[in-house]
Amino acid sequence: MSHFIVTVEKSALPRPVDPSDRGVAGWLRRHLFSSWLSTAITLIMLLVLGKLAWLFLDWAVFRAVWSAPSLDTQACRSADAGACWALIREKYRFILFGLYPHAEQWRAALSVLIFISLYPLSADRRLWGWTLVMLWVAGLATVFVLMYGGVMGLAYVPEDQWGGLPVTLMLATFGIALALPLAVVVALGRSSANPTVRTMCVIYVELIRGIPLISVLFMASVMFPLFLPDGMNFSKLLRAQLGIVLFMGAYLSETIRGGLQAVPAGQSEAAQSLGLGYWKTMYFVVMPQALTLVLPPIISLCIGLFKSTSLVMIIGIFDLLNAGKRAIAEPAWQGFGAEAYIFVGAIYFAFCFSMARFGSGLEKRLRRDR
Repeated sequence: MSHFIVTVEKSALPRPVDPSDRGVAGWLRRHLFSSWLSTAITLIMLLVLGKLAWLFLDWAVFRAVWSAPSLDTQACRSADAGACWALIREKYRFILFGLYPHAEQWRAALSVLIFISLYPLSADRRLWGWTLVMLWVAGLATVFVLMYGGVMGLAYVPEDQWGGLPVTLMLATFGIALALPLAVVVALGRSSANPTVRTMCVIYVELIRGIPLISVLFMASVMFPLFLPDGMNFSKLLRAQLGIVLFMGAYLSETIRGGLQAVPAGQSEAAQSLGLGYWKTMYFVVMPQALTLVLPPIISLCIGLFKSTSLVMIIGIFDLLNAGKRAIAEPAWQGFGAEAYIFVGAIYFAFCFSMARFGSGLEKRLRRDR
């Protein structure tokens, strides 16, 4: 028996790590070249990816046309020409800012910088609270003053001339910021013991989730003004924003409701035993745990919303994608849509990838805290 115990104990000891398995070489050996089949697949994939990368670089860099005289695209149309980045050089301001007056585009650019500055500030947990709220209020007020003008010597610019990246950032930012509290209220309403509240929340969620976002935007743009009193009207941008908030709130509410159901019932019972009421229990105990559990799908929905804002082009709003599409409508630049869409896609990717990395980092920090 003692011999058996000693044998088991020796076998349970961790094996010494082979020095050759450490570092980059060790990782490559374990994951890519662990067997002849793995080595063959790795080499084939490297050859395919290398060929595709060479073809893209040859088109996008080595044979690309970087500049051309205005409206003179003969160099881009030659037989050996690659990508026509002269289009971006000529039209980048139109793609980024749409119909906003050329002399006032510094205001739209400054508005974009304010949005981009507010996003990393929101990721700093030390600012979470009223400090962050005041920063957002001040930032958004500055954005609207810059975009509208009419004060402090700034020329007035109507919403019909807004376009490009500022409109996309507005729709996405307000869509996420307003849809999240709406989703929390609806999720709590669906879990309510009051049948009237619960039924109203169920009808709202099932109705919105049963129709596509394009239909919601059409209803907000066309049908909503029919229910307003005579003489009262909202701008097309505001109506589209309302439709996006309602649509996003329905989807987020179901995700948050799943998180509420995943929190053990003992958490609420423990909070109530300490004398906490319903709202304090939800605010301090249940909701933080629920939001932590469903953080990955919430981030995915937010990324999806940022990309779905491009659907507002259906109702005539000049967002980033619509501006890129209009940039190649000019006869001189027709046939170079790939360059315009790559430029627009790179902007979308930069924002979506940043949101994904922020969500991943926040998830790791919250898991570490728990």
